[in-house]
Amino acid sequence: MKIEFAATLPVADALVIPVQKNGLDTAIGGRSGQEVLAAAAAAARFEGEAGAIAEAFVGADGAVNRVLLLGIGDGSETDWERAGGAVTARLLTNAISAAIDLSAVQPSPAAVGRFAAALAQRAWRIDTYRTKLPEKQKPTFAEATIVGAPDGAEAAWQHNFAVTGGLDLTRTLVAEPPNVVYPETFVERVLASVDGLGLEVTVLGPDEMRELGMGALLGVAQGSAREGRLLALKWSGKGAGDPDLALVGKGVTFDTGGISLKPGPGMEDMKWDMGGAGAVVGAMKALASRKAKANVIGVCGLVENMPDGNAIRPGDILTSMSGQTIEVLNTDAEGRLVLCDCVTWVQRTHHPKAIVDLATLTGAMIISLGNEHAGVFANDDALADQLLAAGRASGDLLWRFPMTDAYNKLIDSPIADMKNVGPRGAGSITAAQFIGRFVENGVKWAHLDIAGMVWADKAGNTYDKGATGFGVRLLDRFVADNYEG
Repeated sequence: MKIEFAATLPVADALVIPVQKNGLDTAIGGRSGQEVLAAAAAAARFEGEAGAIAEAFVGADGAVNRVLLLGIGDGSETDWERAGGAVTARLLTNAISAAIDLSAVQPSPAAVGRFAAALAQRAWRIDTYRTKLPEKQKPTFAEATIVGAPDGAEAAWQHNFAVTGGLDLTRTLVAEPPNVVYPETFVERVLASVDGLGLEVTVLGPDEMRELGMGALLGVAQGSAREGRLLALKWSGKGAGDPDLALVGKGVTFDTGGISLKPGPGMEDMKWDMGGAGAVVGAMKALASRKAKANVIGVCGLVENMPDGNAIRPGDILTSMSGQTIEVLNTDAEGRLVLCDCVTWVQRTHHPKAIVDLATLTGAMIISLGNEHAGVFANDDALADQLLAAGRASGDLLWRFPMTDAYNKLIDSPIADMKNVGPRGAGSITAAQFIGRFVENGVKWAHLDIAGMVWADKAGNTYDKGATGFGVRLLDRFVADNYEG
């Protein structure tokens, strides 16, 4: 969507008037059609709650103008974001342009930036495979002009514009069907999307990974006709040298569970089991697009988990790149096998001071937190606090879980260094403990289990039903707050 800032109101299909809670008189006082607008608000029981809309058609100079009264609540950044998403949801298929008049309110530059971001982000859809979509259901809303914004608002939007581009990439990868996006084409899509942004790219195929001893990742991939890949995107915004931060993403482009086959109903959802990798590449695109003053590398382990005659079996033992051995008790606990080799690879080749991994790792996380928060596990309190703060600031919310030696012992194996699952209880924690065994001494590390967050069955402030892009805004804010001077 095209977002512009102007000093005067343009001609548009709809005029949007933001209204603070219980501030209707201030917002519409002296406007043309004031009585009509007041009547529309009364009929809709509109009181300015964030995201609420009352709509009216006002006659002026022989024409009829469409006017939306838009609730912004108390005027917080979150309220402005909710309001922006509500505008796009209302106009997406029945208007081309809108003018937003801020003359009656006094938002902060950051709030306007969040509002503009929500306008654009809520418009994302994937209609690629819908060949009979009626014209009136096709998106038309393409341009919004914001009038009367404070100084600094346009700069805030430019930052969010880069983030929105990253979100679009992530959502598209997550939403595409698994016969279209698999390890090889995931890499192709990403490289085409980030071309020209200045990212240093590394791609490893099966032969290179085999030579490095990445037996855990390759073990997951060996049951599929689709070969695995490792994709790394390095951004050196502060200059040459090792990155300060590594972002590592689980990229299981489709997960049948392998020999430990998942139930059939709902298995189609497993196309989004690469949501962690999707978030990583989206965040890296955002950082490169806005020329972030930080050195960061994003690493994605890309596989397809299938149950053919060559697939790993429950009872097999794999040797990871670190040299540690893993007894596989459940082939559906495959994401941690992918991540552990990626974590080892990035430490040995790029030596980051901190690692944050993201994965749709456990169903247990959805049981714990539903679809409201992702879980965070960390070996460093300060790192955990930074991520929690970035989650609150960005809207991608996190909740911290414990990690202790008692939980760690639950994945000890009698015949190998570890097993890939623990007992039924604390499944998300033991999964995190597994990854933690591959983090070297002195490296700060956090694991984000985003299983309940990458796909939504109902619309949110910045997304419709489907792919949410969770993690992109979080990581961008985390980097901006902690790694950019």
